Amino acid sequence: MNQETFHRLVHVVLDRLGASAPPHDLFAGGVDDWHSRARLAHFLLQMPEHRADGIALLQSTADAEVNEDLAQDVEEKVYALQALSAAESENPELRDAALEHINLAIECAESTDFLYKYILRGELWADRWNLMHKMQMTAEAEQEADERIAAFDGLDADVPHNSYLYYGYRFKAHLAAERGVPLVAKDYMHMAIHAMEIPPACEQPLADAFAAAHENAAWILREIDRATPNPETLHWDI
Repeated sequence: MNQETFHRLVHVVLDRLGASAPPHDLFAGGVDDWHSRARLAHFLLQMPEHRADGIALLQSTADAEVNEDLAQDVEEKVYALQALSAAESENPELRDAALEHINLAIECAESTDFLYKYILRGELWADRWNLMHKMQMTAEAEQEADERIAAFDGLDADVPHNSYLYYGYRFKAHLAAERGVPLVAKDYMHMAIHAMEIPPACEQPLADAFAAAHENAAWILREIDRATPNPETLHWDI
């Protein structure tokens, strides 16, 4: 992509979003700056007619070097790789690339000890497992989830809010639901919820969701998810 096309797409975003548009300075680095390309891509992915441009821009950032001393720089790179993998995973023909890119995101995130502002390491692993499940690699994905859980289970006192445990147990709960065993699915979700911070306002809706006695496990898990606070709004220790 050349500079002219980049600036044209910037103005497409700014014009489309109007009063809610991001500041122009967000893209000040132009096409030569991977941060600017990644930021523009995130907005283009929300526009069906420009998703291909968004994917291409994110693909162009995959090999960009980051400053590992700056949490924000590492996090922005991880976020770009995560978004790229999610976009590619929608196309069965691009799922190998999607798996490669979520693997790079995990490698990048795990290379530091930063507690990121927006990125949860457990969520990155869950993205990998869900993608592997789509690619008929379920047994391997479940084994990895079990390994993550085993590595962190029992650390409640030191790490009460653990994204690895939340997303690991949640993945196993959804597998149990697909296999038609709602009691097992609910047990795993109980363990998942135990690993996160639950505001008082969510306690009764969660209790109501878990109290469902029918056999529609997928419906029960949807209700539990609806009653669960957004993980992005919570405090996590890891």
